[in-house]
Amino acid sequence: MTTALPLFPLNSVLFPGLVLPLNIFEPRYRALMRDLLEIPEDAPRRFGVVAIRDGREVAPTAAGLPDSAQPAGADPTAGFGPDPMKSFYSVGCVADASTIRERSGGVVADEEEDDSATGAGSGAGSGSGSPGEADEDESGGYEVLATGTTRFRLLSVDASGPYLVGEVEELEEEEGEGAGTLASGVLRAFRAYQKRLASARERTLAAGQELPDDPSVVSYLVAAATVLDTPAKQRLLQAPDTATRLAEELKLLRRETAVIGKLPSLPAAELTRRPTSPN
Repeated sequence: MTTALPLFPLNSVLFPGLVLPLNIFEPRYRALMRDLLEIPEDAPRRFGVVAIRDGREVAPTAAGLPDSAQPAGADPTAGFGPDPMKSFYSVGCVADASTIRERSGGVVADEEEDDSATGAGSGAGSGSGSPGEADEDESGGYEVLATGTTRFRLLSVDASGPYLVGEVEELEEEEGEGAGTLASGVLRAFRAYQKRLASARERTLAAGQELPDDPSVVSYLVAAATVLDTPAKQRLLQAPDTATRLAEELKLLRRETAVIGKLPSLPAAELTRRPTSPN
């Protein structure tokens, strides 16, 4: 079964269960948020996040990644070419917006305040501004806090409206064989990776941090938290089942941990900007 879903392209990968904060000021994405606000608060306000293929994005990127020039105008395909399908990866993640706060002249309107959106300016994506950046458009924009829910396969893109709408097929999460055992191994490897990364960054690892034991949750959390480039994260998102994703993460974590151990101490930002993965 397929469904229509508004699209929000990003230069990063969103995983189920992960929080996505956005600052939005582009006309096409403001139109999307206005339409979402028309949906009753007790109903899901959903949109689809798709990662943009390397070399095709010309809109602001996610936090921690280099910025590109903004596309001009309100054309929903601006920056993505005449056939947006070629610019996007085929598997994305549904995002459910829990908070959409409208700004007026760069200030969030009091009536839309919501404490649950604390830190909403910490992320930036296609159609969004840099964290903490004042809105340059007099009509204001939106601060959004959303959470990834379900993966989907992008089948086609409709560019006839003010923003892109995808025909998507939601993907069920299959556990696969040996997911529980693999999850335990991945958690151990992730701990070792965290310690090695903290050492390379000349930082200390927070004590008492609890990690989940559900294999699917583990697979997505580790995928999001590991310093990898977009293609590598995308491969993890579109893995056919949890066990396959965990097995790939186990290999990646062991390799990344070994590589980081051979590097001199580097600032955290340096490791973030230049992932050690060769993918």
